[in-house]
Amino acid sequence: MAERSAPPSRERIVAGAADMISRRGLSATSIREMAKHAKAPLGSTYHYFPEGKQQLATEAVRYTGEWVARSLRKELESGPVEGLRAFLALWRKIVVDSDFHAGCPVLAVAIEEPPADEIPPAVAAAAEVFTQWEALLAASLREHGSEEERAAQLATLVVAAVEGTVAMCRAKRSAQPLDDTAEQLQALVAGAIER
Repeated sequence: MAERSAPPSRERIVAGAADMISRRGLSATSIREMAKHAKAPLGSTYHYFPEGKQQLATEAVRYTGEWVARSLRKELESGPVEGLRAFLALWRKIVVDSDFHAGCPVLAVAIEEPPADEIPPAVAAAAEVFTQWEALLAASLREHGSEEERAAQLATLVVAAVEGTVAMCRAKRSAQPLDDTAEQLQALVAGAIER
């Protein structure tokens, strides 16, 4: 008796959507394309995401945010310099392994032009994700002796620099901008903590 293949999991659809958005942006990606990219029937996609594209994009942003946050939490246990190195390595791997076609779906959603007088849920989720990453980095910096305001500002600088540099890597088809940024950020973080 042949086994029926299991329906695609909600998480697989969300992960596929995150990957698609990281490559093409939100406006250039339809829910049909996200479903196809995840190898999921459109009906299953609408079953899990009855509100459509914006709901799926919001979940893709949150999924990416938590995936990165898990890695950050783990690596920050060894200190802010190690956490920063892991954060940089994660994004370097994504851009290099995709031959500079993929970036960060959180950034891709954040830069979309929202409808007038409205903040779409996916954009609000992107703001929450950036805040979460900043908070994790700032907490580690404070735990290692950095003054509170400096820790918060440096955490914002790290997230902003890495996200911007990922975009530069894609445009230049080179990891060099990320490598250059990594060197400077590591020096700043090391200088901000107790020895």
